Amino acid sequence: MKQTLLILFLVFPFMALAQLQESFSDGNFTQNPTWTGDVTSFIVNTQSRLQSNGPAVTGTTLQLVTPSQAIVGTTWEFWANLKLATSATNYTDVYLVADKQDLNAADLNGYFVRIGNTTDDVSLYRKDAGKSSVILINGQDNTINSTDNVVRVRVTRSVNYEWQLSIDVTGTGQSYVSQGVATDATHKSSGYFGVVLKYTSANSKNFYFDDFTIVDAQPPVLEELQTKTPQELILTFNEPLQPAAAQTIANYTLNGNIKPTIAELQSPTTLRLVFGQNFKTGSNTVTIANLQDLYGNVLNSPTTRNFTFVPPAVLPNYNELIITEIMADETPAVGLPAQEYIEIYNPTEKVLSLKGIKLSDATATTTLPDVQLLPSEYAVVVPTTQAANFTPFGKVIGISNFPGLNNSGELLQLRRPDGKLIYAVNYSDAWYKDAAKREGGWSLEMIDVTNPCAGAGNWTASKDPKGGTPAQPNSVAAANPDNIPPTIVNATAISATQVLVRFNERLDSTQAATITNYGISPTIAVSNAEVQGPLYTEVILTFSAPLQEKQLYTLTATNLTDCSGNLNSQPQTITFALPSLPEPGDVVINEVLFNPRPNGVDFVELVNRSNKYIDLKNWQLANTSGDTISNLKTITIANYVLAPGQYVVLTSNPENIKTNYPAANTNAFLKMASLPSYPDDAGTIVVLQPNGKVADRFSYSSEMHFALLDDVNGVSLERIRLDGETMANNFHSAATTVFATPSYKNSQSQEGMATAQVFEIEPQVFSPDGDGIDDFTTINYNTSQTGLTANITIYDAQGREVHKLVRNELLAANGYFRWDGLKQDGSKATIGYYVFYIELFGLNGEKSEFKEKVVVGGRL
Repeated sequence: MKQTLLILFLVFPFMALAQLQESFSDGNFTQNPTWTGDVTSFIVNTQSRLQSNGPAVTGTTLQLVTPSQAIVGTTWEFWANLKLATSATNYTDVYLVADKQDLNAADLNGYFVRIGNTTDDVSLYRKDAGKSSVILINGQDNTINSTDNVVRVRVTRSVNYEWQLSIDVTGTGQSYVSQGVATDATHKSSGYFGVVLKYTSANSKNFYFDDFTIVDAQPPVLEELQTKTPQELILTFNEPLQPAAAQTIANYTLNGNIKPTIAELQSPTTLRLVFGQNFKTGSNTVTIANLQDLYGNVLNSPTTRNFTFVPPAVLPNYNELIITEIMADETPAVGLPAQEYIEIYNPTEKVLSLKGIKLSDATATTTLPDVQLLPSEYAVVVPTTQAANFTPFGKVIGISNFPGLNNSGELLQLRRPDGKLIYAVNYSDAWYKDAAKREGGWSLEMIDVTNPCAGAGNWTASKDPKGGTPAQPNSVAAANPDNIPPTIVNATAISATQVLVRFNERLDSTQAATITNYGISPTIAVSNAEVQGPLYTEVILTFSAPLQEKQLYTLTATNLTDCSGNLNSQPQTITFALPSLPEPGDVVINEVLFNPRPNGVDFVELVNRSNKYIDLKNWQLANTSGDTISNLKTITIANYVLAPGQYVVLTSNPENIKTNYPAANTNAFLKMASLPSYPDDAGTIVVLQPNGKVADRFSYSSEMHFALLDDVNGVSLERIRLDGETMANNFHSAATTVFATPSYKNSQSQEGMATAQVFEIEPQVFSPDGDGIDDFTTINYNTSQTGLTANITIYDAQGREVHKLVRNELLAANGYFRWDGLKQDGSKATIGYYVFYIELFGLNGEKSEFKEKVVVGGRL
């Protein structure tokens, strides 16, 4: 194309194509301008007029042409004298516009004026390639009906493509009469101007022409603007442009200050502009200055043209389409239709195609329809049947099988048709941060849509009075950037050769999958690192050698970045161990709150009293119905490893427990959807291992509480001795100074003691006042034989019986009994000395007697 244009410009330099003025006063038509065609059949006569001089043969057709690219905003004028009676075989066509040098070519396109015909008129025609001529302006009949027809013709074509034909039969140019007007823009380029004669033999020398003039006094006009690519414009003008000005980059400006990198003429009327950056999506402006046509007509002032750019729709990549609002619990409705919905948002400058994108929750998947989402545009996704109800709020996408959203939370995903992840969010009702709004009618809204990687910290309950802002910017919108690098939450060995590492936020999956970023001590080589989708908060590390049980390992992670690009410059460490298979009694019930305060909740605390690391994944909590274990509840489906001596608190509402017992360790809670029923009066707590074996069992009753407590609500029962049996004698009410000790050492705990003799008292002085300091005493025993039974009776200093503590109790090899300082009638023993009278009976009836002193103390 460039070579063709260059040849064209060289053959027809713009100065040579200046407005035509031909009076033949120089006596020839071979130069200034140059005419071609049947040049031997024309002469310039003594009157300096062009005269036909062709062969005297009927049916002869002659033509004479000269270059002309004038096409619009132009006036054509000429004088003609046909000294003959015009007819269907004697007439002339004056081509104002022609795209071929051969005016008789069948594929010619152009416009011409015909003088003469069967109706002896002057009319304007259009010629289309391969077709018959079409009349545009039908001149008045019989205006040239003599044998000496003089006429001056003037034709104008405006920049709006309106044609006007006028004739002056006096030939002076002083008495023009309009023959009509017409609008036609079929042909918009020209290469030639010329005349065609058709005659019978007697009229070969009877055609005379003079004063051909073509005047273009209008500057070029931009007719069409097209965006060919996101950085390329094609401008089409109504007439050929002067090449030097057209290809001057300084003459064009995009959006007020952007100059093109390329300005190139692709044809005389078509200009290509290329810019170094993409057009804005939506409205853009291009300004054009200093352009001129081939005849020197320059734009009087800069021309500005607005255009809208909408890039082709593309499928979104990761985080290029995000979920920004979730209405999971729609009732009671606040001000919106009572319908669950999901809001999606396009944070890019692209036009996104949603066709085939999969929207999934935990149990179902639906496909979005063929819809486009513009840059920074929101849309609400609802069931098709509800679409009309949401139309007033903004863009609505109706789908036939909208997934039901869990009120408490679940994982939502957007995936491309090829399965690649676009976005995932695992919302929770805890994200409302407002107990009242969590009850329904309010949506969860993303705070900062430019921070899609964030979790709970970037979501909260809507503030809009309607309860939400579907298909609109969120009511809670604010800057909430992520400037904090990721940290390790925990690490759990899920097999002998793999450890699952959890982070507090989404990771850059490329960095997280680099094995050199991890180290293990004692040293084991990391052979693979696999980032777990769709949230990318977990990494599974695979080792080249197996881990050893009961060995504590330290994991070090370096050079990890989060989804937002924040790098943790300091190495992070965390410990983990390979869990061992549990045995019953390894993990036991350590504390129970079955009678919470008003508006409080129950909890069960477990403790690992073994030297193993034990994973609680798929363990269960239960109660009993008669003699049957029932109402089983899974503690956790995730890995949760208890280290030796570690506590864990099981409850349905950790926040409630932490509020009532502020000293609780936040990290030692496992939230369960619900606990089995544990009545206030009495019940049984059962802990089951994944293999169904009973890990521990505790039958409690309200009678086990210290009898002198005024109010036992909110007071837990605590295990006294970690290595003791899970039985009533080994539990006591928590100290009234704390009421309960969830997640930390029991207020009434007591270390086991090795007795040097059969019976020893510890402590020998105690104060049963519920303050957690020596609230009871223990009678510890250690026998050398089994099968012994015991009676223990308590006497005061005056020898009066106070309490029958033990009757016919079968003893283990070692153990203890507990006295809480209460007399037989439930009243508190007074301050003073007391004696334990102990009777020990053997299998053969032999009897031993022991007396041990104890002091009941207190405030006077």
